[in-house]
Amino acid sequence: MSRADRLVALLEEHSLDWLLVTNLVNVRYLSGFTGTNGACLVSRDERLFLTDFRYVERARAEVREFERLEGGRDLLGDLAARLRGRAGFDDAHVSVRAHRRLAEKAAEGVELVPAGGLVERLREQKDEGELQAMRAAAQIADAAYEDLRERGLTGRTEREVAVTMVRRMEDLGAEGPSFPPIVAAGGHGALPHAVPRDVEIPAGTLVVVDAGARVDGYCSDCTRTFATGPLSGDAVEVYELVLRAQQEALAAAQAGAERREVDGVARRIIDAAGHGQQFGHGLGHGVGLEIHEDPRLTRMAEGTLSEGNTVTIEPGVYLPGSFGVRIEDLVAIAADGPEVLTTFPKELVTAG
Repeated sequence: MSRADRLVALLEEHSLDWLLVTNLVNVRYLSGFTGTNGACLVSRDERLFLTDFRYVERARAEVREFERLEGGRDLLGDLAARLRGRAGFDDAHVSVRAHRRLAEKAAEGVELVPAGGLVERLREQKDEGELQAMRAAAQIADAAYEDLRERGLTGRTEREVAVTMVRRMEDLGAEGPSFPPIVAAGGHGALPHAVPRDVEIPAGTLVVVDAGARVDGYCSDCTRTFATGPLSGDAVEVYELVLRAQQEALAAAQAGAERREVDGVARRIIDAAGHGQQFGHGLGHGVGLEIHEDPRLTRMAEGTLSEGNTVTIEPGVYLPGSFGVRIEDLVAIAADGPEVLTTFPKELVTAG
């Protein structure tokens, strides 16, 4: 069954005649189109793709299962004119101005219905082609981590390490990084989303490195925390705590597991050690065409994990002014348990 066919089943579930898809990530997922201006219209009987003259040739090469149409300067108006009945739109991505334009151009009797998240529901379950791309992206990032271990960290700036990792991933075939890498030494590592600085990494500290590659549009995501020499007892203790929490949560990431309970496995271990207040983010998030997507693993998450989900397992402890520790794997949920896509070692590695 094609992705558009699966989407039609959701339209029927929501009593929709059409769905207008304008978010470019969702357009790519449904149609294969990688340009920067395009949209899909999906109904039970029709699959329409519209773009402007700049992308007609690209669409001819990339879009296979949709009828390809060339729109004019007013692409939104062209889309609106084709709507009939109850027409869903993605209210998470359509602006107030765009909604007004749709309402003005739609035929009499068209009901515009908020219907955000339908394509995202489909994207949660990865097929084998998507998993292959994500495995390849993870392997490239693993190789960049190996290069980092060989070259060492001490005396290099955080920014230079980040730039070098990106260059290495691109040399190995990545389209680019999944996101700007995080490289954060010592107290800077206590910022979960630290930005690399032009500051040299000292010896005898912890360094949080978070990076991923992109292959065929699909992302990988991996965090490792390195030592740059002998550490204080507190730093080693916290590292071992986070590692235990990560491994226990990883084992719990099974098809059918409650998402909030998987988060709870790691959170209870860290809470019991007295560091609950220093683990402020969720355990993980979905990864795919976007680096952050559904499903989420948080203390408030609803629902269960399903076969085909690809999620991160990334507990952390962050001690302001001292150091941070985060250990993250990218995991595909399979029928027989989690498949860990990121394979660089998790025992404490010293990269002096």
